[in-house]
Parts: sequence; C-alpha cells; structure tokens
Amino acid sequence: MALKDYIKLTRAEHSLMLAIAVVAAELVTAGKLPSLPIFIIALIPPILIGMASFSINDYFDVKVDKKNGKVKRPLVSGAILPKTAFNLSIALFVIGVAFSALINLYAFIISIIFAVLAFLYSYKLKETLLIGNVYIAFAMAIPFIYGNYIMSTAINLNIILITFVILLSGVAREIHGMIRDKIGDIKERHSKNLIYYIGSRMSAVAASILYISAVIISIAMFWIKQPFYMNLVYLIPILGVDITLIYVSAVYLKEKISEKEFTNTRNISLLAMSAAILIYLISAAFQIYL
Repeated sequence: MALKDYIKLTRAEHSLMLAIAVVAAELVTAGKLPSLPIFIIALIPPILIGMASFSINDYFDVKVDKKNGKVKRPLVSGAILPKTAFNLSIALFVIGVAFSALINLYAFIISIIFAVLAFLYSYKLKETLLIGNVYIAFAMAIPFIYGNYIMSTAINLNIILITFVILLSGVAREIHGMIRDKIGDIKERHSKNLIYYIGSRMSAVAASILYISAVIISIAMFWIKQPFYMNLVYLIPILGVDITLIYVSAVYLKEKISEKEFTNTRNISLLAMSAAILIYLISAAFQIYL
C-alpha cells in the first residue's frame, strides 16, 4: 500500500478545493479572514470529511466500480483492502467533526450534517431518485455555507447565489455521470435513478437546463452585490467557465458519445467548477485588498 493509493482513495485534491472554497466564503462574507488559529483549524474539518466521503463511497461501491471497469481505483485493484478504507473513513469523519467543535456551534452542526449525509449517501441515498445527486452537488456548496458561518451568524446574499450556482451545475454534472455509468448502476446496483425513468436523452436535456440556469445566476452576480458587483476580475474569467459548461452540456446532447468524450467532458466540467471556486476567491481578494 503506497501513499499514492490513499491519495486516490480519498481524492485529496478535491479536499484542497473544499479548503479554498472555505477561504473564499470567509472573504465574501466578511471582507476579511479570521484570526490565524481559527483560520487553520477551520480548514481541517472540510478537508478530512471530504477525504472520508470519497473513501466510504469507494468502500460501498466496490462491485459497481468493478462492473464499470474502474480498475485504477485502489479497492478494485486490491491496493487497499475494503476494511482498511472503512476504518480510515470513520477515523477521518470523527477527527474532522471534532475539530469543528473548536470553532463555533454553527461549524460543528454543519460538519456533523455533512459527515452523516456523506455516509448515508454512499450507503443508501445514491440509489434514491435524484436525492443522492442533489447531495453530491450540495456537498460542493457546503464549504461556502460553512465558511460563511465561521465569520457571521447570518447568511450572506452572495453565498446564497453561489450555493445555487453550485447546486444547479453540480446536479447537472451528476446527471452526466449517471449517463456515463448507467450500465453498472442499473445492472449491478439496481439503481432506479433519473436515467432509469426518463432515459439518457431527456436526462441530458435536464442537465442542460440546469447548467444554463447556473450560468444565468453567475452572470447576474456581476450586477448584484460586492465583492462581485462591477468586478471585471470576476466577470471575465467566470464567462470562460460558463462557456465551458455550455460546451460540456452540448456534448451530452449528441446522439452518440464515445468513451473518450465521456472522460474528457467529465474532466473538463470538474476543472471548470474548480476554476469557478478560484475565481470567487481571487475576485473577492482583489476587490477587498487592491
């Protein structure tokens, strides 16, 4: 068992983006960062809980991943034992939640909710029509809500808008994932998801509508509230992200999609959404500090 296998299991790079989202939310909410001790402690829960979420998901999904041919995943290849992944997940969940208790009650409650939902999603919610997909999208937005409540007891309007953008685009990306994995999900897991009920074509149309809705909100934010109001450092790069997501949406509307296109568009959409998080951070910092 090598360190790289644990990085693959926990998707550590995704947790880094969760941490960046927390910092962005702190700046957007309060126009400043918390004291250094709180700043450091506040990053630990989303990182550890995020890593635990991916690990426990792979634990419950070993058979499905084998069916879908994901041979590079550590549990499928045998590089890490399922029991090891399960124990690691529980440990990361507990430690992450424990650190959140050092911040404030809001952070503690949000961390508990995040951890419990992550476990339930992997165990059962994934099989429930759309609920599992909404959870995954919500998991991308939770760091912004969490970061907001580190700095304030009231929810910031920009955080609400960012949450909607992430939820809409996140659910759209999840629908695309269901289209890609429909064989393994239906035959092995017997999932009755959106693809099962309305088919791949109509699911792709639904995803496109969600992506376009997210794009409209992201552009509208340029005219609503600081630090994004009339901020070209926000608008110009976010338009690049929006165009990318519309392109990804268009690919899935094609009659036939190759395996290469599935892989490329999934990677592109993840990069675009990660770029959006960086844009929130950089544009907020620019408006505040320059």
